[in-house]
Amino acid sequence: MTTRPQAVPTNQIDNDRVIVTEWRFAPGAETGWHTHGHDYVVVPTTNGTLHLETPDGLKEFPLVLGQSYTRGAGVHHNVINASNHEVVFVEIELR
Repeated sequence: MTTRPQAVPTNQIDNDRVIVTEWRFAPGAETGWHTHGHDYVVVPTTNGTLHLETPDGLKEFPLVLGQSYTRGAGVHHNVINASNHEVVFVEIELR
């Protein structure tokens, strides 16, 4: 089993409506397996490539500066920085 560095979350807002978290990933860093409890929006602040380990296998996903995307509650995955540089995004969870 490969041990990867952990991505670093910084909570920016946590109130009754939203949770806003900045995520910083060193090269090769991961979130660890998790399931999203809320619908969420991701706002990339850097370019890069993410690998998503999912129950259906490994998927590659481009992270594009300023190109936001959304996912629904229940997503189950491990997010890994597949880039050779730090990648950063802001995650906004909707309560």
